[in-house]
Amino acid sequence: QVQLVESGGGLVQAGDSLRLSCAASGRTFNIYTIAWFRQAPGKEREFVTAIWWGRDTTLYADSVKDRFTISRDNAKNTVYLQMNILKPEDTAVYYCAANKGRVTARQVDYDYWGQGTQVTVSS
Repeated sequence: QVQLVESGGGLVQAGDSLRLSCAASGRTFNIYTIAWFRQAPGKEREFVTAIWWGRDTTLYADSVKDRFTISRDNAKNTVYLQMNILKPEDTAVYYCAANKGRVTARQVDYDYWGQGTQVTVSS
């Protein structure tokens, strides 16, 4: 099993920055890709970004490209989501997820999920 714990959420103003962390533990050798998804109130959960654990292959949703950056620290088994120029529409619960396969935006391809961290952006 793999456990994922998100942290770093909070309340910020539009234009601010925030960095989320996703710490992985357990059988982490099973992980190849870690992704971030988000779910806004009343909306379906959507893909944000993903990174291949072993290399620098990344994938971003168009809505966050050029504002968000995903990175990883293999030594700490942690993936980060740097969010800049935050907008009210970025308000959501952010989840990290992991799978044993390639970088993908499909939720069904992810085997492990964290509990989520709330990000609220005020206008």
